[in-house]
Amino acid sequence: MLFMGLMSLGRPEDYGLLSDEALLKKVAEGDQEAFRQLYQNTDRIMYSFILSIVKHPHDAEEIMQEVYLKLWTSAKSYKSQGKPLAWMFTIARNFCYMKFREQKHDSDITLDDLTGTETGEVCSEIEMVADKMVLLAALDILKEEEREIVLLHTSAGMKHREIAASLNIPLATALSRYNRALKKLEHYLREE
Repeated sequence: MLFMGLMSLGRPEDYGLLSDEALLKKVAEGDQEAFRQLYQNTDRIMYSFILSIVKHPHDAEEIMQEVYLKLWTSAKSYKSQGKPLAWMFTIARNFCYMKFREQKHDSDITLDDLTGTETGEVCSEIEMVADKMVLLAALDILKEEEREIVLLHTSAGMKHREIAASLNIPLATALSRYNRALKKLEHYLREE
């Protein structure tokens, strides 16, 4: 993906054994291999976190690239607190909010967008947009922290224990938010 060029570098030491905190310190020194390993350790969870906020895969990919570029250039400003992922999430959240300020998202399809397509394609596209709108509306009823947990579990495939650790919340809190979110979604989708 973004940093595939770094993949070809040799491994002077086994970076896979280092913590994200140790990798971030090496990134601050300009270590590209440490950056590559940090990216591999965190790309799935970072993408899911960003997607839980912006809800658009293309926007999430763009923001993710901006986040990792910012990490590369700002690693020196990280103050060691044992929570590098929380620091990374803060950067990601800031980029998401900047994106919201730059443009308003509108998922409606206009008639101009549909001209020239086959009737079957139009129906299929309308159904996909309708499904997407229902899903987005359903996710909108959730609180941000509930939406993050649902998407980290379903999109990134993270276990609840991993989610709790990465968001720096107790496991019981992660589980209760997830269960509450599922009940809200079930209730909302039954009404639709």
